[in-house]
Amino acid sequence: MSVSAVDCVQPAIQHTREQLFSRFRIGQWSRLALVGILAAELHASGCNFGNFGNLGQVLSEPRKHSNEFMAAPPFPHFDPTRIVQYAGLIAVAILLAMVVILVFLYINSVFRFILFESVLRRECSIGGGWQRWHRVGRRFFLWQLVLLFSTWLLLGVLIGIPLIVAIASGWFKDPKSHVAGMIGGAVLLGCIVLVFALAAAIVQILAKDFLVPIMALENLDFADGWSRLLAMMRPELGRFTVYILMKFVLSIAAAIIFSIVAIIPVLVVMIPSVVVVIGAKAAGMGWNAATISLLIIFGTIVILLLMYMIALVSVPATVFFPAYAMYFFAARYPTLGALLTPAPAPAPPMLETPPVLETPPLPPSLPPEPEPIG
Repeated sequence: MSVSAVDCVQPAIQHTREQLFSRFRIGQWSRLALVGILAAELHASGCNFGNFGNLGQVLSEPRKHSNEFMAAPPFPHFDPTRIVQYAGLIAVAILLAMVVILVFLYINSVFRFILFESVLRRECSIGGGWQRWHRVGRRFFLWQLVLLFSTWLLLGVLIGIPLIVAIASGWFKDPKSHVAGMIGGAVLLGCIVLVFALAAAIVQILAKDFLVPIMALENLDFADGWSRLLAMMRPELGRFTVYILMKFVLSIAAAIIFSIVAIIPVLVVMIPSVVVVIGAKAAGMGWNAATISLLIIFGTIVILLLMYMIALVSVPATVFFPAYAMYFFAARYPTLGALLTPAPAPAPPMLETPPVLETPPLPPSLPPEPEPIG
């Protein structure tokens, strides 16, 4: 009988304990932290990186008169001759952002397999893992592209069609006459978008937890992998549904726990950063091209360091959740089960005890030889 999603929690905890705590190795923790970042397997939340941008206000000179703020123009004045230049800069920024997203998505696709192997073998090797999994990672990258573009396309359709209908009906020309319809439509559209986002999240969970092992162990592309996975899911849709619910519950619990734990690295990184900024302010630094560039570089370093420190304390969650998926899926996927819990080697056959031979009887003693005569 297949194990349930609840039954897999304790084996996953034991797997995490054996891999990380039975023999503590700082090298493995540091590598798993990097793998967790690049595989997007972080479960700590509540860290607001956006507030770091406010540190720049410390470097600026305070306004000495409040009426200067009131007298300032509400909008900056733009030279019409530079609109094309600004548009070009915005286009370049958008293009660079898209390139960065695609590069990270490709790296993420390969590191999903590195994380899978690291948890399965209880040993993390980034360089060797990249050599072994970059080909399969490219196939998973194609799947992530399909999911990304189809998600945004469907989301645009879900939001665009109601907006077009509302505009064609004149709701925005006379909004006071259509308040009830606009509120009802907004609530309905919000519910539809929420259901769509939940469905996309479920598909992504199935891909990370179950499609990756199938593609890794059978060397399939994502289309054949999905066919294989759906065939395994059909007889046990109820158990897979419970697994998804358990995954959400466990993710929320992990986010709460590791967000509390992450307070330590946040304080360790942010307190010295604030001291540096205050020291720069006390030294009389103001806004210029050099200080702005320095602030951007410093802020980027602090954010990356903070992400890595949070990932380092979140390594138990990085190992637990893939292990949890493996123990659930291994009961339904014998190929994975044979690798996750290999059968013990058979004991050598015991030698049969040789029969005890009876001691043969001694031959009868011969009579003494007669003495010679004479």
